[in-house]
Amino acid sequence: MNIAVIGNGKMGRMIDAVCAQADDLHVVGFVGPGACETPDELPGADVAIDFSYPGNLEMLLDCALRRKMPLVIGTTGLTGAQGDAIRAAGKSIPIVWANNFSVGVTVLCRLTRLAASSLAGFDVEIVETHHNQKEDAPSGTAKALLACVDPEEKKTVVHGREGRVGKRGEEIGMHALRGGTVAGEHSVRFFGNMEEIELRHRADSREIFAQGALRAARFVIGAKPGVYDMEDVLFGIAP
Repeated sequence: MNIAVIGNGKMGRMIDAVCAQADDLHVVGFVGPGACETPDELPGADVAIDFSYPGNLEMLLDCALRRKMPLVIGTTGLTGAQGDAIRAAGKSIPIVWANNFSVGVTVLCRLTRLAASSLAGFDVEIVETHHNQKEDAPSGTAKALLACVDPEEKKTVVHGREGRVGKRGEEIGMHALRGGTVAGEHSVRFFGNMEEIELRHRADSREIFAQGALRAARFVIGAKPGVYDMEDVLFGIAP
């Protein structure tokens, strides 16, 4: 499988390094500063993996739709309109779109959904920690966990607290920590009467995200048009 990597930063290089260890995967080139300007310059690519920035999305979707090329999209910080554009493109080509490609985080999301449905009335707080170079906050994964807890968006989301905030209401606390070289850590804490449950995932290396993205690439290359996520990849939506 020949792969075009959109974004030649840390994640792009990690994908290249992981592919170098596999017999069936080959990176044909990068799109980004100092490399190609568009995937059209990489005609041999079977699939494109995007870990770049939101400004690349329109160009990427246009190219993929013309070439009927499957996509794996891991760029975070996308707008609602950009999400709509991905869903529209999914009517013509297969796309795996996820905020986090870790297998462990995918399982964490499923466990969080189960816990939230079983622990009605518990207070919930979400905490995420990332390296000091991350640009968006809260992380895309934290937002995905929030959607698992409150899929109908009925509760108020509080981004940190300060001053005389008074009694806790029907809210979900969302907290973003930044520092050092932390690859990523997410926790969801459920507080009940005299008991607490915490679900937590820690990433020690970006390699786990590259491994997950390549697993998604293997899935999407034979999938029908549609927008898939990592739960589809792991838990059995047949291509």
